Amino acid sequence: MSYQLTIEPLGATIEVEEDQTLLDAALRQGIYLPHACGHGLCGSCKVQVCNGDVDHGAANPFALMEFERDEGKALACCCTLQSDATIEADIDEEPDARIIPVRDFAATVTRIVQLTPTIKALHLALDKSIEFQAGQYVQLEIPGLGQARAFSIANSPGDVENTGEIELNVRIVAGGAGTGYLHHTLKAGDRLRLSGPYGRFFVRQSAAVPMIFMAGGSGLSSPRSMILDLLDGGCTLPITLVYGQRLREELYYDEEFRALADRHPNFTYVPVLSNEPEASDWDGARGFVHEAAKAHFGSGFAGHKAYLCGPPPMVEACISTLMQGRLFERDIYTEKFISAADAGQQRSPLFQRV
Repeated sequence: MSYQLTIEPLGATIEVEEDQTLLDAALRQGIYLPHACGHGLCGSCKVQVCNGDVDHGAANPFALMEFERDEGKALACCCTLQSDATIEADIDEEPDARIIPVRDFAATVTRIVQLTPTIKALHLALDKSIEFQAGQYVQLEIPGLGQARAFSIANSPGDVENTGEIELNVRIVAGGAGTGYLHHTLKAGDRLRLSGPYGRFFVRQSAAVPMIFMAGGSGLSSPRSMILDLLDGGCTLPITLVYGQRLREELYYDEEFRALADRHPNFTYVPVLSNEPEASDWDGARGFVHEAAKAHFGSGFAGHKAYLCGPPPMVEACISTLMQGRLFERDIYTEKFISAADAGQQRSPLFQRV
């Protein structure tokens, strides 16, 4: 059985299967609804139910309060239909966004590469070609867990088209069942299932302004895909990557970015280490990403677009530094997927969109 869902202000009507969430139905039919955690915890996918009956599912009472339910609000990521319905969603116009419906894929693990002591690169050959925009992510099903985990695609769309493989960079999380399986049990030749692409983290190329990418930890995946895509496409605008890790041994793809900076005069690479021993021969920047960015762009950040991806404290610090340097919310973009664990963390009160 299925129901008809009308999405305003788009005026689009889609079919929603019984027990299918509104978010999943929309994404699979090429309609983007704002979302983040996908677990009913963060409230990013809140919509107004104008008419019709819905089941709120596992919506967290803090993300969707009782009075909001009474007002007809629902969380698209866990809400299902019980009749035909109409909802109203806060959907921004994005001229650079591509409309790519979410699909399901089967994949074979071709190789696993140890990038750092805590991060592995999974190379997956897909059963069919995937179309995606650099910066987007997939949901990878973890065998035996009954759950999926979100991972950004780390290679460029052009590379995926040529090789038929996507690369996912996975940092092991202490006590994490999903990342523990991927690090300790998964092996070459294993089969996996995934879906995608997801997300609204992409380059606003139509703005035609210099770009700053700020990344930390395993948050390098999306910026790497975006930067490779830009350079492969012949972009001549200034591109700067400020990338932070704690120690030199954790600074993965360092040689690749140094080589790119040598080949492309418009690309600048600024690696920074926060905990490298003073006695080491490291002659690069020391400290945190936001500090290195401030030192590099001494006169401020005005006139740029900034793309941030990494641990929440890093992102918060970078946002504050960018704002102090005269770059504001309309020009700052962050990766929107967050884990169930992250969803309960308090986010900066300064921002509504990022």
